[in-house]
Amino acid sequence: QVQLVESGGGLVQPGGSLRLSCAASGLAIGTYPMGWYRQAPGKQREMVASRHNNGRINYGDSVKGRFTITKDSARNRVYLEMTSLKPEDSADYYCKVEAWKPFWGQGTPVTVSS
Repeated sequence: QVQLVESGGGLVQPGGSLRLSCAASGLAIGTYPMGWYRQAPGKQREMVASRHNNGRINYGDSVKGRFTITKDSARNRVYLEMTSLKPEDSADYYCKVEAWKPFWGQGTPVTVSS
């Protein structure tokens, strides 16, 4: 049974940083393309960062230069380092693994507010 569990979300002031973690079980997370997505209330889910098997990484335009996706194959985790956070970064953040089918975590909320 595949399970993705995100953690690390919370309340942070503008300009602050957070590190989100996605722990995988039931599959080897380093084997498949993976990514982080977010969804704010009333908005469509959008790609934040994605990492392909060939190592190519893509970022959403709004987070380029501020967010970094990394993986730790030994711990079977993927991370999203978020810096210089803005109120518009507030959303529920989800990790996704494109295995034999897409798998999603349950999400972790991020609120950027003073």
